[in-house]
Amino acid sequence: MPRFSVTFFTLAVASLLQGCTSLSVLRYGPDRQVREDFEKRVEAAFRLQNKMTSEVMVIQSDGSNPRKHEPIIVAEQLMEKHCRYLNEYASRDVDGQSKSLLLLRHVETSVVDCESAAEKVEELLEEHQQ
Repeated sequence: MPRFSVTFFTLAVASLLQGCTSLSVLRYGPDRQVREDFEKRVEAAFRLQNKMTSEVMVIQSDGSNPRKHEPIIVAEQLMEKHCRYLNEYASRDVDGQSKSLLLLRHVETSVVDCESAAEKVEELLEEHQQ
């Protein structure tokens, strides 16, 4: 296949993936952020959900009645579900494995739900500590 055709094909696919946006300024996520801002958002969501998972593990090992923590545990399980693509992406990145366009798209479309779920766990943990 001639180089021109490959380049054209690549640009066409990128154009389709990005909708009507200009190829010079690609936008990502539900808020259509520039790449750098979106990467920061994804990293912040990943860090928050990891922190919440760690904190949930701590309260589970505190020796108190497990039923007392049930709303937190349920929220943490929901967070894990909403953050699964982000966790898969991070795991593949750390292991040096490739990431498919489909996985990248899943991360892009699930970041808001991941953030919201992690913030809910954070809220419940704060209430628990009071």
